[in-house]
Amino acid sequence: MSSITIRAAGSADLDRIAEIYADAVTHGTASYELEPPSRAEMGARFDGLMAGGFPYLVAEKDGAVLGYAYAGAFRPRPAYRFIVEDSVYVAPEAKGQGVGLLLMRRLIEACRAAGFRQIVAVIGDGRPDSASVRLHEKLGFRHSGRLEGSGYKHGRWLDTVFMQLSLNGGASAPPDPDSLPERKFRNKNN
Repeated sequence: MSSITIRAAGSADLDRIAEIYADAVTHGTASYELEPPSRAEMGARFDGLMAGGFPYLVAEKDGAVLGYAYAGAFRPRPAYRFIVEDSVYVAPEAKGQGVGLLLMRRLIEACRAAGFRQIVAVIGDGRPDSASVRLHEKLGFRHSGRLEGSGYKHGRWLDTVFMQLSLNGGASAPPDPDSLPERKFRNKNN
């Protein structure tokens, strides 16, 4: 039996990534999009994250992509530059096999190595028993807020849950001048 490999995503993975996300949009409540974005739109999103230096990973087994995860800017204003928002999606046939956990562990490490201070999870339909809430709790994320009835999808109102994980000392120390967010900020303002 072969094992699951976590690696950096590439443009060759985008067709499969788009399929996985389309299933999540169509059948799930994690995303509040109502229509799956086109392959071109998924490519533009990927290109934007790559241009920003953010981590984007896929889980692969026997040559098949089973899921993906990435971190991106939480908000565009510069004071938010040390916080990223994570996203993780797993193909329907791979759910319950630990793919999300493997992806998120590697994503957390990539965010830590880049010098980010917080990872925020914005979880659609954040019921306490949701797989995403349980996954983030297992990884040490703490609950930091809830927006009640903030989304309406599949005929029901959904709560959005915010969870966060501190990295690299969180807010207890000044920013590292060599971190990715600080280098990007300096380069943009020079």
